[in-house]
Amino acid sequence: MSAFMGHAVSVFMAFFAIMNPIANTPVFLGLTAGNDPATMRRIAAKALTISFVIIVVFSAGGKLIFDLFGITLSAFRIMGGILVALVGYQMLHGGEHSSVQHPSEEDKRKSLDAELEVAITPLAMPILAGPGTIATAMNFASGGGVSEFIVTVGAFVLLCIITYAFFVSGKRMVKYIGDNGIKVVTRLMGLILAVIGVQMLIQGVGGAVTEFLKIGGVG
Repeated sequence: MSAFMGHAVSVFMAFFAIMNPIANTPVFLGLTAGNDPATMRRIAAKALTISFVIIVVFSAGGKLIFDLFGITLSAFRIMGGILVALVGYQMLHGGEHSSVQHPSEEDKRKSLDAELEVAITPLAMPILAGPGTIATAMNFASGGGVSEFIVTVGAFVLLCIITYAFFVSGKRMVKYIGDNGIKVVTRLMGLILAVIGVQMLIQGVGGAVTEFLKIGGVG
């Protein structure tokens, strides 16, 4: 039993180190700046739910999915890196939602839909359930039978709960740093996101080169 618990803790810590809810909370605040607490809770819940579904799917059959579509982890990193870098670039230059004086109900619905899209991209994919998280899930889940799958998914569920708590409590920071502080955080997190995106891109290109050399028999 102690060995099982030790393994479960190892899986959880691996997920925690990669997804890092502490570091991602300022990113979440930057992406949801200007939203009311209820909308922020919806975005957090939606992002984590989608992340959970992604991890479950790839834990159950990630290698099969990649092989089926001819996708490599390197290609996934390259595309994810480009996407994160573009979002970070937009945040860095102060990208904000446009506002109108008297929005209609239809305008409000479309605005809310647009805000909730942040939960899908870039929060759920590729920030939370990115290449590293997917690779970790596939690695642990494929190491054994049903028990390994349950441990992997269970550890990720616990991490999602912790991450949600970090995200929804992050709004309290606004009271201390103010609107100007949020703008600074938004631009700072935009810079960090852009750098993360470039790093993912570099890792993807490096992996693709290594794969190419192996195929060519050079490596």
